[in-house]
Amino acid sequence: MALWIKAPLAILAEDAGGGIVVDGATIAELVPAGGTPRAAVDEAFDAAAHVVLPGLINAHHHFYQTLTRAHGAALDKELFPWLSALYPVWGRLNPEAVRLAVRLAMAELLLSGCTTSSDHHYVFPPGALDAIDIAVEEARALGLRVVLTRGSMNLSQKDGGLPPDGVVQDAETIIADSARLIAAHHQAGPGAMIQIALAPCSPFSVTAGLMRETADLARRQGVRLHTHLAETEDENAFCQAQFGCRPLDYLEQVGWLADDVWLAHGIHFTTAERDRLAAAGVSVCHCPHSNMILASGFCAVPALEAAGCAVGLGVDGSASNNASNMIQEVRQALLLQRVAHRDATISHRDALRWATRGSATCLGRADIGEIAVGKQADLALFTMDEPRFSGHQDPLAALVLAGAHHADRVMVAGDWRVVDGAIPGLDLDRLRADHQRAAVALAARASA
Repeated sequence: MALWIKAPLAILAEDAGGGIVVDGATIAELVPAGGTPRAAVDEAFDAAAHVVLPGLINAHHHFYQTLTRAHGAALDKELFPWLSALYPVWGRLNPEAVRLAVRLAMAELLLSGCTTSSDHHYVFPPGALDAIDIAVEEARALGLRVVLTRGSMNLSQKDGGLPPDGVVQDAETIIADSARLIAAHHQAGPGAMIQIALAPCSPFSVTAGLMRETADLARRQGVRLHTHLAETEDENAFCQAQFGCRPLDYLEQVGWLADDVWLAHGIHFTTAERDRLAAAGVSVCHCPHSNMILASGFCAVPALEAAGCAVGLGVDGSASNNASNMIQEVRQALLLQRVAHRDATISHRDALRWATRGSATCLGRADIGEIAVGKQADLALFTMDEPRFSGHQDPLAALVLAGAHHADRVMVAGDWRVVDGAIPGLDLDRLRADHQRAAVALAARASA
């Protein structure tokens, strides 16, 4: 069925002022301003009140962490003590809590204009071994495109790592489950809705052997690799003490300096290290809200891009960010990069590019992140009918600078997944209530 999204107020695409024709799951035509589609369409949607963006792409998240927002024991801490406060809580996850956490995170993302999300799940206590299978079910139900990364931790406190013994697994179990998930769920090629990637958590929570085994498996199976790297100075100190080198050197030693890898955070890189990342084709996901809340520092996005690195955008976990809102992450990225570099020429279009084409590159996807013929019909439509937008002259700029929060409509693979600011079929009030009860119960189990 061919749908004409007609004459939008503004659109982030070239020569598409007259709108877009969607045919099935893909974009069939860009209509110039004042024009009409070349072929007959079955239906038209009047977008005169809408700003149309490519669907936003979240390149780094931890869905399960929605259950520990503003958690008292973790407030006002930097990354290592923050993690130490939360590991015992996450170690008490159960299937019901995971499902509600995932559903809420996905709903938040969709409502904020996100059409594709990565998730990094690395905590597998005995009560939540099927967490990624649950995420697959929830993504299919809501229609969100996902890259679910099978995270891992096998370096516990007794071995010199940061996590407690109760939240780590042995390498054999991790590799076997990683292979199972790829076989069960990974879809390859354009239009894939569910993909699996492999994601050891960090240098301070996995062994070098597991890093190498994971990379070998990923490359045999044709899936991508992901990890946290260069997030804090504490991590630099840990790598120097444990491995006698900086985090990027360690990454190279274990065979991860390659173009099938994207990294979360990438804050503490030197100029020479940025050049090495670019030469290897490694991508970096910038997570501004999380970096600010945990006082980790800021990712040097302009320098990474100047070196030749692709940079994407991620909301990170909702226990550090405390939200799962992609359009707000776009604004925060813009503001942080401007103040960090004292450069007012960094524009709203740069920030939108990080959240679309940049994130698509992180995920190894050429079929999303852009409004162009043949790309997936993943679109986010925003209205300008709130007081915050009144008086705007440039709708695209106002969307970012005035702080949009909610999309009016969201399309994934040609299907409307958000209509009039709501997700059809989802009782959001009930979900919020059930999710809050699960969060309270999780905290109670952890403190018992």
